[in-house]
Amino acid sequence: MITEIDIEQNLTISDKKLIALNIFWWSFVLYTSTYVLKINPRISLKICELVQFVSFVFFTASGIYLIQFKIANRYLLTIFIFYILWQFTVIFRGIHLNYDSIKAMIVDANYGGVIYLVPFVILLPQKFIYFNKLFDAIFILAIVFLIFNILFFHQLLDRSMETQEVIEFLAKFLALPCGFILLTYKYHSGTRKLISLTVLLLALLFSIYKARRGLSLISATILTGAYFLYLFNTKRTILIIYLSVLMAISGIYYLSTIYNIKNNGLLSFIAKRGEEDTRTPVELYFYNDMKSNDWMLGRGINGEYFCPDIDEDQLTDYRSYIETGYLQIILKGGLISFGLYLLILIPAFFLGIFNSRNLLSKAAGFWIFVSFISLYPSTVNTFSLNFILVWISVSICYSKKIRKFSDKEIEELLTVRNQALLIKD
Repeated sequence: MITEIDIEQNLTISDKKLIALNIFWWSFVLYTSTYVLKINPRISLKICELVQFVSFVFFTASGIYLIQFKIANRYLLTIFIFYILWQFTVIFRGIHLNYDSIKAMIVDANYGGVIYLVPFVILLPQKFIYFNKLFDAIFILAIVFLIFNILFFHQLLDRSMETQEVIEFLAKFLALPCGFILLTYKYHSGTRKLISLTVLLLALLFSIYKARRGLSLISATILTGAYFLYLFNTKRTILIIYLSVLMAISGIYYLSTIYNIKNNGLLSFIAKRGEEDTRTPVELYFYNDMKSNDWMLGRGINGEYFCPDIDEDQLTDYRSYIETGYLQIILKGGLISFGLYLLILIPAFFLGIFNSRNLLSKAAGFWIFVSFISLYPSTVNTFSLNFILVWISVSICYSKKIRKFSDKEIEELLTVRNQALLIKD
């Protein structure tokens, strides 16, 4: 049962902080939507970047106002301090204090300096009113995804290389976070679950259609994880039997047709792409150019490596990014950065999955697991809700109090309407 103390601690917020919390998420949604919109060549790039900059200012200011420099778990506190201090060295090593460089750091959500702000979300208060606003932001981005599917419909159907990044942007920045709603299905309305499922299935189908192998794997993994969490937690035996039979039939059908997959309209392109090795040449250039100190310390926020003749519109023989996620972390911050990152995430995963009583903590642990397997086929560390969820999941998993809540208690805290009990500062 939820006590009055639980209600006070989790549902009480000052009027100023409620306003700041709304600004925090609305500015982030606006920043992310505008960033994705930039892939449409008909949209003014300057206007988009201006909107991003203004959104970034509001997001940062409200975030600073909301965070509390308090971490209860001593292990997490110690490693997090070392991690943040090291990230500061990454930022200040090789930084270019000119207009173009600073602008890129703010408006480039994939590889810019804004990425280094994301870990600070771990300092947001662990109140359920904050989690509820998080779920609202995920749902809003899901609606934006559906709208953008209409806007980018022709590019999504086009399989040429010029349009390959469209589904990457739409899925990574808008669709994938819907998986967290599916993983925490107990706490959401039927409408929210249905829309989230639709969005994630569309992302999976378009990623298969456009032969985005890594994105297909990540989307399928999230959907599979949501299915098994539902399987282990639901009491609806008939529905589970139906879904299990459906998955078995689908698997048998897939195995029976795999021999002629190249004749399949939907899967033919990804089958052909599956035979291509576009990653190894880039990684070999990376391995050859990185020295011992580079492997250990990284090359800083603007670090580059020698990689000629890879991109068609490449201006120089050096690249400042690599599509392999863990190598991107090493390029910038070295094995020290990567090691500290794992020292934070690995214990969080085990605490969330194996030492918790509720679906929220297990979903957080699974989201961390997804971030692990995404480190090879994709760059997880981006200024996206996908990456923000990784750090919020870390916060959830390290919280003994949250892990000990029952599902019924969490459901009550998350689903109470008009739950923000305002107090004056």
